[in-house]
Amino acid sequence: MLNVSQEQQDKIKRLKLLILDVDGVLTDGRLFFDDLGKEYKCFHARDGHGIKLLRQSGVNVAVISGRKSNSVALRMQSLGVDLVYQGHENKRAAFAEILQILNLQPEQVAHVGDDVLDLPVMTQAGFAVAVADANFAVKQRADWCTQSAGGLGAVREVCDLIMQVQGTFDEILQTYL
Repeated sequence: MLNVSQEQQDKIKRLKLLILDVDGVLTDGRLFFDDLGKEYKCFHARDGHGIKLLRQSGVNVAVISGRKSNSVALRMQSLGVDLVYQGHENKRAAFAEILQILNLQPEQVAHVGDDVLDLPVMTQAGFAVAVADANFAVKQRADWCTQSAGGLGAVREVCDLIMQVQGTFDEILQTYL
């Protein structure tokens, strides 16, 4: 298991939902545009599989992004993530709506972010995570930081950590052995 304190484990055991930012968390943060202005994003397959496994373990997943992109909608649909909030620069409002929809308390939610736009939700969530290459202000306010950079396996680290602490990882792993 990854190195986490007892306090961190106690927070993780309560989690019922993982909320992810997109640019800089599910992607490496770079934005690609062709000559016609069409935007392209690159997602890591292991992050996607981690999301699927986490959902199988009983922890829901949602996305809140300040930007709007059809590729995000398509990727989340392929992973079975229904709670996708795009174009929400006021992430706090989206967070409140998700809590209401799922009837959850903030301490039952983890949030993964990389930049200051994520702080309004990170500071309310029960378990705040910063990716390895996050802005320093985000890292300072995180309960835990990944070893991997955003878009390069950071989300998988978080998913694996939650499953390990909640005791569901080994059971899910057995389906592959």
